[in-house]
Amino acid sequence: MKSKVIILTLILIMLIPIAANAISEAAVIFLLIEPSARTGGMGQAYVAQTDDAFAGYWNPGAMAFNRKKQFASMFSNWWGQIFSDMYYFHLAGNNYIEDLGNVGFAATYMTYGKQDHLDEDNNLLSTFESYDLSVAATYGYQVSQKTGIGIAFKFIVSDLAPEGTGSSEIGVKGRGMSYAFDLGLKQKGVDFGQILVSPYNGVLSLYNGIASLGGFTKANLSDYSILVEKLDFGFNFQNIGPNITYINESQSDPLPMNLRMGFSFRALESKYNKFCINADMNKMLANDDPVYKRIFTSWTDDFEDGDFDSITNFNNSTEIREIIWGVGAEYTYLNLLSLRSGYLLDRAGDIKGFSFGAGVNYTFNKTYLVNIDYAFQPGGDLQDYNQTLSLKLEF
Repeated sequence: MKSKVIILTLILIMLIPIAANAISEAAVIFLLIEPSARTGGMGQAYVAQTDDAFAGYWNPGAMAFNRKKQFASMFSNWWGQIFSDMYYFHLAGNNYIEDLGNVGFAATYMTYGKQDHLDEDNNLLSTFESYDLSVAATYGYQVSQKTGIGIAFKFIVSDLAPEGTGSSEIGVKGRGMSYAFDLGLKQKGVDFGQILVSPYNGVLSLYNGIASLGGFTKANLSDYSILVEKLDFGFNFQNIGPNITYINESQSDPLPMNLRMGFSFRALESKYNKFCINADMNKMLANDDPVYKRIFTSWTDDFEDGDFDSITNFNNSTEIREIIWGVGAEYTYLNLLSLRSGYLLDRAGDIKGFSFGAGVNYTFNKTYLVNIDYAFQPGGDLQDYNQTLSLKLEF
């Protein structure tokens, strides 16, 4: 069993594009496996564009703009030639309710297959299955014509090995449970002018609050605007929650708290053709600090002496190398066929390269829209490319 667990650990390091040292500090990293073959074809850049049932994972704030019932699923057996019983499955859905907003669910299941429990003499005692499971309730609300906010609450179960199967072995830590929140935001149309004057307006807003109490004359806020109507912004703060405990509190591990943000530019929107360009950044915030400290310390705790001596040293520092960058583009013709390409750069995880994908949409009975997406994306050192397939239904 020990050898298989070691191989599985190596596979997870290659499977998930995040820094290897961050993996060593966080548990249940299956939460960072990104569903949707559509995004896989675009270099995993999707936080600002997401408009389907996978929005519950990518950005619950984007759910607020969906107005139809949507379901989506993704199944993948990346290393079927090595372990036929290891696979990943994600299922999601959402529904718009008038005057309430969008409510939905998301469930993720990752199984590492059956393993043998052997005694010291290599006699078979039993077999067990190792798996991780997350079940989430999602909610998105449109606060204005261009702004959506959302939240996801997830319950997490990690069953790597039953008690008594050798918890001292590498990678085998028993069973654990925890919970976490995701906070999402989507802004349609980015106003760089208002961003620039936001500190000034913030001070004035504070003054106006005091003025209203003291009867003073209120100040006018700046309306300076540089609006890019077709540029959208997305933000998702994922997996905010307490450590997960397996055997006891002293051996608890932090969740893979993750910050994801990006832009999507709707370059072409016509009756027959659509074209958009996306760019995302992604950074896992994991260390042994409490959650409220980790939000800040995870940005600086890996800096070393000399990292600020030059721009080159800074760019090659561990802290900056942990940031994952993704860019991608999607062209859609007649809302029938989509072609995608992108580039993923994860220097710390040593995963980089171009991705490609395609999608086919089909409407039947003038009501039901079925979408099938396929992606061909960089897979790291274990294999050159991963292939993923996802299915969506909208009505």
